[in-house]
Amino acid sequence: MTPKSLLLKCTLLVLALQACSQSQQVTAVASERVELPSQIAVRTGADQLEKFLPLLQGKRVAITGNQTSVVQSHGTTLALTPDRQFDKPGMLNQPEGNSARYVHLIDTLRSRGVNVVKAFAPEHGFRGTANAGEKVADGVDQKTGIPILSLYGSNKKPDSSQLEGIEVMVFDIQDVGVRFYTYISTLHYMMEACGTAGIPIIVLDRPNPNGHYTAGPILKPEHRSFVGMHPVPVAHGMSIGEYAQMIKGESWTSAGTNIDLTVIPVMGWSRADAYHLPIPPSPNLPNDRAINLYPSLCFFEGTVVSAGRGTDTQFQVYGDPKLPQSLYPYSFTPVKNAGAKYPKHENQACYGEDLRDDTALSELNFWYIQNAYKEYKGDQSKFFIPFLEKLTGDSNIREILKSDSDATKAIQRYAQQDLEAFKKMRVPYLLYE
Repeated sequence: MTPKSLLLKCTLLVLALQACSQSQQVTAVASERVELPSQIAVRTGADQLEKFLPLLQGKRVAITGNQTSVVQSHGTTLALTPDRQFDKPGMLNQPEGNSARYVHLIDTLRSRGVNVVKAFAPEHGFRGTANAGEKVADGVDQKTGIPILSLYGSNKKPDSSQLEGIEVMVFDIQDVGVRFYTYISTLHYMMEACGTAGIPIIVLDRPNPNGHYTAGPILKPEHRSFVGMHPVPVAHGMSIGEYAQMIKGESWTSAGTNIDLTVIPVMGWSRADAYHLPIPPSPNLPNDRAINLYPSLCFFEGTVVSAGRGTDTQFQVYGDPKLPQSLYPYSFTPVKNAGAKYPKHENQACYGEDLRDDTALSELNFWYIQNAYKEYKGDQSKFFIPFLEKLTGDSNIREILKSDSDATKAIQRYAQQDLEAFKKMRVPYLLYE
């Protein structure tokens, strides 16, 4: 064999091996995709600058937002994915460049010449680091020097002086589709204030990671609070943009329908699609699993049992020192951390369940709390606290949880008629299938 023919044969062999390797890689990728519910690229409202930038040019603009108010940079797209950990929020602090996947909305708008004059911060603050329920102080955005006004301090609704000089309000906060998640209450008050002041409000919509189901009792008027302001079920199944349209259409604010509302819908998403949030929406929802369990495990906030605050598995576990270790061998010890300044049962071993590997929920699960009540070895009369009614929105739920019947099924039957009425009521406001 001549050197030339030998070289040709070796080259062909290398090409064949590369082709085989590429084929195996393609097969592996295809296999991974088969496991996904979808691979449709999603464009949030914030990603569609071409639709709302013209509404801001030449205006004095304010933003209601937090750490989730981001725009994908450099043409990246966020695919629908199964459960996984969040990307590190620290990537938002990277300098703009090829490595930056997300840029905060304020920085994006300012780089395009938009005159952003103020920002408003909800619960957990503008950068999302405050504890749940902790007052958020006014301040200044360190990067831009823009004043930040708190909507979770002395007032939850901006007053006329705070809105002075604003010509357009942009609202962009990632919600998780649960009635007691307070960002929709902040939305209510901001819409009400803007409607009264005659300021147009633009809601940049984002997918609801719990949008695949609607469940739970409807809030009764006597239990109205900041953790439940509207007659909707616990899991309402709507995006925050759809919810904004419902607030206006149902005249739930004192401004009635006199609100100049524009919603920029999400592209490439339907409510049945799984959706991975790239940035934690609040300190105690660190990953997709916590977000999926949150509608069910948050009811423990109305009991003496811990839902994992003070650990790194918040809303993925639950436990209490007075649950029997023989039945609940899993244990954790809550300590102070970034998301829990005063965690329940601090520095005490809690026995309970680790739900991180359980099947994702498509309904509210009341078995966890009902079973914990039955097995609790302390004073059962003190197991539930008054906050439970603010979370459930209905005084009858406590008695159902204390009964011997299957609480999940019993509450489904109890709420069914109201749920069907709600689903009909929300139809005019839906933007997605």
